[in-house]
Amino acid sequence: MSRSILGIDHALVAVRDIEAARVAYRRLGFAVSPRGSHIGWGTANYCIMFPDDYVELIGIIDSSQFTNNLDKFLARREGLMGLAWATRDAAATKAELAQAGIAGDGPKDLKRRLELPDGTALPAFKLIYLPQTATPALSSFICQHLTPELVRRPEWLTHANGAIGLKGISVAVASVEGLAEAYTRLFGSGAVTRTDDTVSVRVGGHLVMFATPDGLDMLHPGIEPPSVSSMPYPLVMTVRVEDLAKTASYLERKGVDPGSIEDGSALVGPEDSVGLWLEFIGG
Repeated sequence: MSRSILGIDHALVAVRDIEAARVAYRRLGFAVSPRGSHIGWGTANYCIMFPDDYVELIGIIDSSQFTNNLDKFLARREGLMGLAWATRDAAATKAELAQAGIAGDGPKDLKRRLELPDGTALPAFKLIYLPQTATPALSSFICQHLTPELVRRPEWLTHANGAIGLKGISVAVASVEGLAEAYTRLFGSGAVTRTDDTVSVRVGGHLVMFATPDGLDMLHPGIEPPSVSSMPYPLVMTVRVEDLAKTASYLERKGVDPGSIEDGSALVGPEDSVGLWLEFIGG
């Protein structure tokens, strides 16, 4: 069991047109940091930064280079692709994984060029890639920031829609069998709760929900589940906001329908958020 994984570091949203995605998320009221490109890879990103986590809009700018299977994902669809777990010490996390019998690949170094008005910065990271058996039904890896000061400037943390951080994601699955056992192995029994139709995994202040179509209907009424053949399918990203009514008002002014907020959430559909359902909740 890993004690050094602190929660979600960032959620990854795969997009076919990275510039169009930047425009879409700015319309939703997010401050978007300058464009970055991964050194040695054919991918680039824009990030939506919060104090403790963030959203990465990632796309391909050079298909002749390594894309870490992003090309295969985008051949099927756009949207929520997976997430990175946060650690402050990749080496310690690797050792914990080994004790739990999980063979993590890494830590491996990654840098990206961040195109700033005052020059190019080079944020650096250490990544541990997890086997699919460690986090079934979810593509994920572990990320340590070596230069956090480069990616969290104050002006990137204030969002017109009032967003303050990630709450978690919801993943549609055909069955929850085996999920509780795998995530208990990684995070411990206290992090995992199971019902017949859902498995919830709480890590730090974040929550990852796995739900069958029946469970999804209880969690997110009104969202049509994807076809069983396309599952597992990360479907919903939940973002915390300071004041839900103000967020809904902002979205309406931008011509985005937030739906009814009587149930404590505003919901933006895939046509406005590039292939995923985006849920806003208070606090």
